[in-house]
Amino acid sequence: MTSRELHVVVPGPIDQRTGGYIYDARVVSGLRELGWSVVVHSLAGVFPDPDRRARSSLVSTLAEIPIGRCVVIDGLAMGALPEPVRAEAGRLRLLALVHHPLADETGLDADTRDRFTGLERAALTACGGVVVTSAFTARRLDAYGVEPGRVRVVPPGTDRCPPAAGPGRDAPPALLCVGSVTPRKGHDVLVRALARLRDVPWRCVCAGSLTSAPGYADSVRTSIRDAQLDDRVELTGECGSGRLDALYHHASLFVLPSHYEGYGMALTDALARGLGVVSTTGGAISHTVPSEAAALVSPGDVVALTGALRDLLAEPGGARRRAALAAAAGRHAETLPTWDEAAVGFAAAVQALTAVTGN
Repeated sequence: MTSRELHVVVPGPIDQRTGGYIYDARVVSGLRELGWSVVVHSLAGVFPDPDRRARSSLVSTLAEIPIGRCVVIDGLAMGALPEPVRAEAGRLRLLALVHHPLADETGLDADTRDRFTGLERAALTACGGVVVTSAFTARRLDAYGVEPGRVRVVPPGTDRCPPAAGPGRDAPPALLCVGSVTPRKGHDVLVRALARLRDVPWRCVCAGSLTSAPGYADSVRTSIRDAQLDDRVELTGECGSGRLDALYHHASLFVLPSHYEGYGMALTDALARGLGVVSTTGGAISHTVPSEAAALVSPGDVVALTGALRDLLAEPGGARRRAALAAAAGRHAETLPTWDEAAVGFAAAVQALTAVTGN
């Protein structure tokens, strides 16, 4: 075994098109380009509230990794399964990768939140260290008993992109929302806000999985239909990178009404293209997006979201205000880390954590 050998454990295929999986896949690719030997282990079963198959898959996967190897386990896979993690903590050098704590997911009842909190605290305690994607999440882990010295922050990278061109001279402003259609992302709040903006021109595309929370996605579809917005709001489902690039490029404004983000990769993807942002103050968002490039409102506040969108869509003045946000976004884009820099940072974090813990 060498210090540049790593095993990465994720729930299901790593090529899934959500922020957490994209982060994992891009970091793995970047580490390999740096000369690391990286083995990806895709777990079977249901996560993050694991079924029997998920538990068995994590147990067998860890057991098959040779003694002394360094293993990074995505928090979605291990957060509710402390027993297999504790069982292998003395044999493997275990690190966690936490995008955001499981209990911070929107829509959980109090008992489930408490259960997830207790299980994830136990799992993180068994790990030698934790990599997180934002300083905000690093601070959140204090509540889980993780000492700051056992945490390293490695923000996601971005790709360098040309500035968004917009929808064209005669087209209405194009709103783009990127994220799986799940309760945490707040699509229901967005639809209610858009229903109050029928008097101003706009079109909205929501790109993201419709199968992660199918019942919620169905309710969003129903809300769109009931509000008679079928001709103005499109749910595309999951998009490949080419289609998503085109949607960003032809957008006028990026909208993400999330209740909570541990970082918010779609936000920085929008900033990288010089798009102004309308979002919330949920979780790490206000730390991810500079105030001069965004209009941020309280999560779940339909009235405030409506007002922020109206200010940027209605004339006179809407186009000028969008241009001001876009200019600030373009300036901020120059400061964003690349994925190559993220890979270098992740490599350094793994090496530092294994050295600090003696793991």
